[in-house]
Amino acid sequence: MGGNQLRRGDSRDQVRGMDDRIAGELPDHVRRNRMVWDSGLSAGFAARARRQWAADPHWGIWAVPQTELAVLPADLVGKDVIDLGCGTGYLSAWIARAGGRPVGIDNSEQQLATARAMQDEFDVHFPLLHGNAEQVPFPDASFDLAISEHGAVAWCDPYVWIPEAARLLRPGGELIFMRNSDLLTLCTPDAGPAETSLRRDQFGLARIEDADGAVIFHLPHGPMIRLLRTCGFVVEELLEVEPGQGAATVFDYVDIDWARRWPSEEVWRVRLSDAGAD
Repeated sequence: MGGNQLRRGDSRDQVRGMDDRIAGELPDHVRRNRMVWDSGLSAGFAARARRQWAADPHWGIWAVPQTELAVLPADLVGKDVIDLGCGTGYLSAWIARAGGRPVGIDNSEQQLATARAMQDEFDVHFPLLHGNAEQVPFPDASFDLAISEHGAVAWCDPYVWIPEAARLLRPGGELIFMRNSDLLTLCTPDAGPAETSLRRDQFGLARIEDADGAVIFHLPHGPMIRLLRTCGFVVEELLEVEPGQGAATVFDYVDIDWARRWPSEEVWRVRLSDAGAD
């Protein structure tokens, strides 16, 4: 990417000024998703941002505490972290409070506006970049950890953003992502909440065209493992999420009865091999 790269220590204005100049013409799904988020989807997340920033780390649509679902590594002190699809920035704020050095990138300027407001309110500051997580303007091997909680993992092409995450990580670096489970995706119809029968084909599943114009991505386990291995990752853990006692969600695409019978979310922990791709 030549000179269109940021380096740690660049000012907040330098980071904001880079924006999408490094990306050129945006892919269709990036443009469509940006429009959906900036035209309305971000409002609900903005309304919850203050609570998220003030809370202890918790995960997914059921807000499972870090003490019950250990997504973040135990030691983040001094670690360089890229938050791929950072949204309102609460995950990066948790990382910063734990001693890490996060950088957030998100496709939605509305989400980032909320994140900047929360940074000022809570006096926790870290770089925020308006851009496409499929093309991140940092040099190779810039980070120790890449993480996505329903961010890039859902809204970016896996055949682009996962190789990009591998490029950004140092040898032995870790990629952690949380997404909807295979089964939830297969049981969710085009409209309405998850059902107790399969509603989608698994073979060929990758890109889902949403009714509101958004484009969502989901690779089933087999293709995902093959892609991760091709990019030089070793799968260390796959956690299937079960909601705790008293769990509730503001999201309407799955209810608690369904989620107590089958996993609605999953967490992948993979590590970049020192030996490179298979």
